[in-house]
Amino acid sequence: MEAFSSYESPLSGRYASPEMQKIFSPSFKFKTWRKLWIALAESEKELGLPITEEQIKELRENAENINYEEAKQREKEVRHDVMSHVYAYGLQCPKAKGIIHLGATSCYVGDNTDLIMMREGLRLIRKKLLNCMNVLSDFAMKYRALPMLGYTHFQAAQTVTLGKRASLWLHDLYLDFCEIEECIASLKLLGCKGTTGTQASFLELFEGDHEKCKELDRKIAKKMGFSKVYPVSGQTYSRKVDFRVLSVLSAIAQSAHKFSNDLRLLQHLKEVEEPFEKKQIGSSAMAYKRNPMRAERMAALSNFISSEIMNPSITASTQWFERTLDDSANKRLSVPEAFLACDGLLDLYYNVAENLVVYPKMIEKHLQQELPFMATENILMDAVKKGGDRQELHERIRMHSMEAGKRVKEEGLENDLLERIVKDDAFPLTEEDIQGLMRGELYIGRAKEQVEEFISEYIQPILEENKEELNLSVEIAL
Repeated sequence: MEAFSSYESPLSGRYASPEMQKIFSPSFKFKTWRKLWIALAESEKELGLPITEEQIKELRENAENINYEEAKQREKEVRHDVMSHVYAYGLQCPKAKGIIHLGATSCYVGDNTDLIMMREGLRLIRKKLLNCMNVLSDFAMKYRALPMLGYTHFQAAQTVTLGKRASLWLHDLYLDFCEIEECIASLKLLGCKGTTGTQASFLELFEGDHEKCKELDRKIAKKMGFSKVYPVSGQTYSRKVDFRVLSVLSAIAQSAHKFSNDLRLLQHLKEVEEPFEKKQIGSSAMAYKRNPMRAERMAALSNFISSEIMNPSITASTQWFERTLDDSANKRLSVPEAFLACDGLLDLYYNVAENLVVYPKMIEKHLQQELPFMATENILMDAVKKGGDRQELHERIRMHSMEAGKRVKEEGLENDLLERIVKDDAFPLTEEDIQGLMRGELYIGRAKEQVEEFISEYIQPILEENKEELNLSVEIAL
């Protein structure tokens, strides 16, 4: 019972995947610190500083087995996390103790690790985004020709297809994919810039050699998997980078929220539903209910992610000169939590999109209820072709439509517009003529073709290029 006596974030206990939790874990962070210290020592040795291979070998041998207790105890004394880990690393590496963190400031490990974590987090989000695009693409193609009622203002409008509607959700994810690609490509390493970003300590170490200072940055970046470093900085990289990264996550949240909204409306209409497990309980009071729990959770997580974007915005705008520490506590909360929430959100998106339940008969029923109104333009044109007066027939259709609409809304009866038109001698059309116009596929325009063109031209090339990433396995938590 002791495990239940302290707070645990729902993001780690309920929503986010083990993979994303690992990226933002203390273990990943502190192991990355040690990798950065090794990269620094290696680069300084390569540039001529008196660091031995024996010292670097000692650092490498102890890169993974972190003595956390010593670091924790030391931090209680000195109140500095980085120097506590320098001390603990030195206990394990007595020969290298004197060259660990040589010339660097705390942000060398702190900020560079944050950038590495965000890059790895974005790569995992990218993979999950691709998998959501893949299942939505299959769904859109499967139902690209199934006519269904379209809506504007949630009022019945022209006919669309279920696949065409799904292509709108897919297009939003496509835009997000373009954004995340650009964001990942733009990320750089801070490098080793020193306390105010001038590299003064390294210029001293390298006896005034500016080229070696620049080469130090390049070497460390390459060792840590980056092609470039930010050209100028204070002690920290610009906090606008955090804002840009969380903006990408917020954009994904917007797309997911739109999808969840549409799905909840479709589930109310009994046309399309999210998956519902055999033993799942929809309501504690109303046993018959099938609440859209997953879609609602998607909406909730989306709202949380969208609100988190305010944190890096405020942080970036309120930093002083070369650095202040009022960013630290905020970043420790807002950045990881936005990633964990987006990770859980995309797992839900994938699970729901892969297992959508479609009810074609209900879709057809609702379409047929409104199709007589939509067919009136075709009825008018066919009647004119057979000799009818366009202006007179237009007015009669208007009058019949008003009466049929009144019957539906005020009396709760079926739409009898077609019967009224058939009985009206002004229309030179038989009942068979009019019934021939009551096929939904006549009114979908280019919906089917648009789905095929969009997916073949924009989505399939991306999926084909990244087919090794399309192997997501999702297990939805509580």
